[in-house]
Amino acid sequence: MQLNMGESHSTTVCRVEDLQASRLRIQLTCKGCGSGNEVYAPAINQLERQFLNCHVCSEPMNLTFLPSHSNGCLKDCISCGRKDFYQQKDFNRKVGVIIFIIAAILSIFTYGLSFIVFYLIDFLLFKKLSSIAVCYYCNAIYRNVKNIDEILEFNHEMNDRILYSGHDFGGKGQKH
Repeated sequence: MQLNMGESHSTTVCRVEDLQASRLRIQLTCKGCGSGNEVYAPAINQLERQFLNCHVCSEPMNLTFLPSHSNGCLKDCISCGRKDFYQQKDFNRKVGVIIFIIAAILSIFTYGLSFIVFYLIDFLLFKKLSSIAVCYYCNAIYRNVKNIDEILEFNHEMNDRILYSGHDFGGKGQKH
């Protein structure tokens, strides 16, 4: 299926799959069973409070979408309403640990040269992979975030203050 999305001077043809791939994609963790549930930000004309039922245990999750979410900008978490996020590369940490273990085992036979090879693989993956935003409070994962450059890297002190004392930085980051 194709949609005709035109501007005043030129016409661009976009596939529905392309539109969905560019929308804000959110992965939420169910509080009941811990499974991951994925949702896309709705179109701007479909904004309202929504409920998502967990696909494993059917636990309802309350979601609040804002106009900024439809535009791909992240200001507020749809799950907890907080404004504190950090960015990281979209890479599965378990895979990273497995790669390191393989390099360590192979280093016995390669006298450490496998670490150099796997370091180069890691470096290439780091350059190629896109960044994601993660909510400090509820760990919701956001992909296709247009304002990802405005989101700071992970801060351990900020994380501890949010999780253990309930501090809300209001999206401003930590100031010393």
